[in-house]
Amino acid sequence: MAYFTSRNVVSRLIASSLRARFYSTPLNKVGVVVGVYNDGEGNSLTKTAATINDQSSGNVTRLLQYGGPLKSGKSRVLYGVSEEYPVVAVVGLGEKGKNSDPNEEFNETKEAVRTAVAAGCRSLQEASVDKILVDPCDDAEAAAEGSSLSVFKYQDLKSKKRPVPTLQCWDENEEGWVRGMTLAEGQNIARKLKETPANILTPTNFAQEAVNCLEGLGVEVAVRTFEWINQRKMNAFLSVTRGSGEPPIFLEMTYKGTNSLEKPLAIVGKGVTFDTGGISLKPSAKMDKMRADMGGAACTVGAMFIAAALHLPVNIKGFIPLCENMPGSIATKPGDVVVASNGKSIQIDNTDAEGRLILADALHYASQFKPRAMIDMATLTGAMAVALGAGAAGAFTSSTPLWQLMHKAGTISGDRVWRMPLWKHYSSQVTACHLADVNNQAKNKPAGASCSAAGFLKEFVTCDHWMHIDIAGVMENQDEVPYLGKGMSGRPTRTIANFIELLAVGDSGL
Repeated sequence: MAYFTSRNVVSRLIASSLRARFYSTPLNKVGVVVGVYNDGEGNSLTKTAATINDQSSGNVTRLLQYGGPLKSGKSRVLYGVSEEYPVVAVVGLGEKGKNSDPNEEFNETKEAVRTAVAAGCRSLQEASVDKILVDPCDDAEAAAEGSSLSVFKYQDLKSKKRPVPTLQCWDENEEGWVRGMTLAEGQNIARKLKETPANILTPTNFAQEAVNCLEGLGVEVAVRTFEWINQRKMNAFLSVTRGSGEPPIFLEMTYKGTNSLEKPLAIVGKGVTFDTGGISLKPSAKMDKMRADMGGAACTVGAMFIAAALHLPVNIKGFIPLCENMPGSIATKPGDVVVASNGKSIQIDNTDAEGRLILADALHYASQFKPRAMIDMATLTGAMAVALGAGAAGAFTSSTPLWQLMHKAGTISGDRVWRMPLWKHYSSQVTACHLADVNNQAKNKPAGASCSAAGFLKEFVTCDHWMHIDIAGVMENQDEVPYLGKGMSGRPTRTIANFIELLAVGDSGL
């Protein structure tokens, strides 16, 4: 098999012919991802890699040696390993047993598995395999997450679609694999929703997607229309919808995972299916990305999907106000005043600060259910992306137990959150208002814009344990998270799902 590294022309032709022969047979359509550790001196095989190496009379180690030690997160495809496994992607897991840097605030070993397995799956996807067997790499859950998240592609609208390989754990008895695949599927649901063009994913169609996704798992999805919204005097929400021809929708989702008398967790997601900025029109550059301004809503659906699929023992109420923000002839104008459902008047000086308006009424409505805890997710402020970039979502809360639980969830998922201040200093920036009780534009904008936006939302919450998560900075992935690839990220769906489970089974005091 040395011809795979030979520089001889004849040898290269033989190798090329061999690959063609492998790919012309159904057997070749199965690929395998296996891991190796690198202790600095050489490669150390995982249990799965060692098994294939033994079955192939040492071909894995023999072929692998020509490229030198495999770096963490990198993949190398070996052809002709054996008749049973002709295509094997070997991936670097880094140093075995290495402790995570506490300053990084996440499990670096899990993240190394996600990244490495993802690289291998992508390599095999490029090689056009139909099925990938995945080495659990000593953490089947992380391996499942990395593999499923990496092969996701939004191509629903393309006439020619690239095949997406099916994934299977090498060891079918690994319990963590099913959980990891479920976590990834929830995030992929959010990614798909965020990628779908706004002319297709209207508020009404988003509601239908939520029904399709959740009702089969026993989640009750109530679709509320304009009349219901108007009866509840959700005028802050309705002020955003005025410029659009698409009718607003308010989704109320109920998952009962435990005793019906137990207070629910409330999750609120911003659902602006397209945001032009309204009369305060956004610049045209990258406005197409505003199809994902319903990222909070998408992550809410994804997280509820995971909770229901895993049968987590907790009650959840989900709330999503859905609408478009358009500059129509009767659109809300800067300087207009509306009265929200909690009776507070709002001066709207910036129609592009619409997310906080629809969330104001949703948060007040959610508070009426007296939840044990409440979180909201929203692509709320560009200032959040400036503050944290794509490294973490910003979390605003006055509840330390709630923060500790969410922070722990982020360390597990690798999708971190970072606590931001929720002080009266920032609330005063929106309550210092000339015409109304509060202003949707802070007095000292743009200074502390993310903080003052959270301060605005706080005016409409009566739950002691509430957290606002600004996900604007993590809405889209470039190269920051290698196992996601480029496109809408679906973050922080898995963090929220881990938070739900910690809340359900832990002693958090919430």
